[in-house]
Amino acid sequence: MKKLVRDFIPDIINRSGRTASYYQSNEDEFRALLKKKLIEEVNEFLESESLEELADILEVIDAICTTYCFDKNRLNQIKQEKNIEKGSFNERIVLVSISKTLDNDLNNKNATL
Repeated sequence: MKKLVRDFIPDIINRSGRTASYYQSNEDEFRALLKKKLIEEVNEFLESESLEELADILEVIDAICTTYCFDKNRLNQIKQEKNIEKGSFNERIVLVSISKTLDNDLNNKNATL
């Protein structure tokens, strides 16, 4: 088992009478494991729909921001810009289909000419 865990997990395991075998990853491995951890936490949220799992997702996102040197304020700014440009998900809009128009067909044909 090779799994990224929170910092105190080895101590918690050891205090329970079991022995945790672990090491500290290098930067490249950490980035790869963070991506896997994000998927894991999202899947756990999808199954449980719990606030605790949502908090775990945020913890992983914070770690991703730190390791990739992403500015959290800039992340929030981009989120706000997207809300202004494209909206949020407040209206619960579900896109069913997009039909082609004659103008789109002509533009697509001209683009390939």
